[in-house]
Amino acid sequence: MKKNRLSREASPYLRQHEDNPVDWYSWGDEALARAKAEAKPILLSIGYSACHWCHVMAHESFEDEATAAKMNELFVNVKVDREERPDLDAIYQMAVQITGRSGGWPLTVFLTPDQKPFFAGTYFPPRDRYGMPGFQKVLDAIHDAWTTRRDEVLTQADELTGAIANVPSLELKVEAEGEIGSDLLDRAAKAAGKRFDDKNGGFGAKPKFPNTMGLDLLLRRSVEAPRDVQTETRVKRALSAMRAGGVYDQLGGGFHRYSTDERWLVPHFEKMLYDNALLARLYVDAGRAYSEPRFFEVAHDVLKWAAREMTAANGAFFSTQDADSVPKGSPPGTHASEGAFFVWTPSDVRAALPADDEAVAVAIAVFGVTEYGNFEDPHHEPPPGAEGMTVLSEVKSVEDAATELGMPADAARVAKERAVRAMWKWREERPKPFRDEKILASWNGLMIGACAEVASATGDTAARAMAERAFEAIEATLLRAQGKLLRVMRVAPPPGHTGEVKIGGFLDDYAFLANAAFDLYEATANPRYAAVAKRLLQTAVALFEDEGAGGFFFAPSDGEALITRSKDLFDHAIPSGASSIAMALLRAFSLTGDASLEERARRTLEPIGEAAAQNPLGFAQSVIALDRMLRGSTDVVVVGRRDDAKTTALLDAVRRAYVPHRTLVLVDPDDPTTAEVAPALAEGKEAKAHAVAYVCRGRTCSPPVADATALAAAIRASA
Repeated sequence: MKKNRLSREASPYLRQHEDNPVDWYSWGDEALARAKAEAKPILLSIGYSACHWCHVMAHESFEDEATAAKMNELFVNVKVDREERPDLDAIYQMAVQITGRSGGWPLTVFLTPDQKPFFAGTYFPPRDRYGMPGFQKVLDAIHDAWTTRRDEVLTQADELTGAIANVPSLELKVEAEGEIGSDLLDRAAKAAGKRFDDKNGGFGAKPKFPNTMGLDLLLRRSVEAPRDVQTETRVKRALSAMRAGGVYDQLGGGFHRYSTDERWLVPHFEKMLYDNALLARLYVDAGRAYSEPRFFEVAHDVLKWAAREMTAANGAFFSTQDADSVPKGSPPGTHASEGAFFVWTPSDVRAALPADDEAVAVAIAVFGVTEYGNFEDPHHEPPPGAEGMTVLSEVKSVEDAATELGMPADAARVAKERAVRAMWKWREERPKPFRDEKILASWNGLMIGACAEVASATGDTAARAMAERAFEAIEATLLRAQGKLLRVMRVAPPPGHTGEVKIGGFLDDYAFLANAAFDLYEATANPRYAAVAKRLLQTAVALFEDEGAGGFFFAPSDGEALITRSKDLFDHAIPSGASSIAMALLRAFSLTGDASLEERARRTLEPIGEAAAQNPLGFAQSVIALDRMLRGSTDVVVVGRRDDAKTTALLDAVRRAYVPHRTLVLVDPDDPTTAEVAPALAEGKEAKAHAVAYVCRGRTCSPPVADATALAAAIRASA
């Protein structure tokens, strides 16, 4: 079969479509020039490799000869990997939402030759169903409008493009409630609490996403004085429910994308690097805040999954694992199906543990594996001779299972451990889901930061090594000498391809990596990381700042000219670029005292303030950054020699405490570069005969503290 142009691309997602009969282009001058020359509309399809419905639409429509022929005749067809080009995705997702539809992937947008959208949707079935028109019917209708009512189409395209440009101001259009004050966190937590599901944990109903930033906001409020017991209970309930549910991989660790039900039971099975990075960080912070070892265990297990499944040879992290895989034993040519790698029947459990009836019984009881299953439709019996498929979840504790089975609790715990090891090993023999092995700067920044925080909170040297190695890999491949970032790298490129994808970094790449560098600095006290963070911020200001209105654009000033230059204000699955760059600026301000850094953060955050207070689940990271700006940080300066055990004890006391908006600085009298990292904080902190620490708020510092236990108490009191 002849391959199309996408065979030349480095993106795994684009190459998944290289055998389509569709005459695909990647986004670029070649496709845009052809559309203009032939006066044809552009059919833009945006997706990503782990997207289940992207695969469905590909199988149903893009692999269909008749549909492809119609697409090729009537349109210039362009495929985009949304993970490589989030700027395009952000712009054209707005087109869907403005027209009253829900956004998502696959994103299907029809553009004029000058890139203006005039019709947009997501998944279209091959024939009329689900209340949606069939895709070929859509193609015919768009072609008819383009050929018979082009003036109307062009007018609509102009209006829609103008509306997209105005979206940021619409997002922030709220009823003002006065000046944003230090009660912002409390107000936002109360607003978020109204959306909390007190029965099942988490926010809203099905489908249920982790909404990590919203839970982080509640976590921070729960430890504020006066301590909010209800909010603490809610955070614990959500974290416990997710860990026990099928949304968590009970055998291999790591979280799936979201739950299709309200109970966290049946997930959408893809695993995203960014979800797991954010969740690992949330769980480790909850472990710190609530002194809960089980939350630390979840964070460790997530990192073990990342080390085992998502780490490239150079130490950087891959992007995603697919939801779909081919069931074991399927004939050649079988399409992958969702969840096939992860679901179990009672026969599967027995096959994994052929000579261990005790472990079989415990596993079936704890994980809820039944003859009927829970994956497809637990209300209907499977066909005669067949077993239903079960998504593993912890339906009961080991202790309850032991009571039910009439065995000692200790024996049941050991049996469960045997079962998990054997079932994981047996599962590994199944065909694995596809893994997208591109390296993204932004998502690596999130996971590097998570690894650094796990290392700080628990003393896990393996986690610290993961963070440092990944950061060095990103520096070597994506960070240029002049401080500019590239967004994406393929470590194992296809034949004939260098692996380098020369897409410039976007705002989130700079913001997430700068924050990761600050996290690594605090985890290691190595001033090199703080220097890299500052360099990234300098470049980000030069490339992204809106000097007129304040804030930051998502795409760089030297990037490709698109129909608008959008701003990334809303949190989605990951924190917004605006709030993240503001947080990095505020962290740099704490170190340096450079007022221009705080002013840039202020101009970014203040316009978002009231919208953030009223819609905290859309602006949670902005609330957190605003809270730091309004109330300041707790800055701890440890003065002592790096190799002194007392210095290490003081540093670890700070790292292991849960102190939101913390800054941690080491000043080593033998190394002048350590003081240069934080001139504003290091000034006047003289070396003593032994290591000491100073706890500072607003540049006012405590007397020196030499005892680690006393230091931990002092920083908790000052937060």
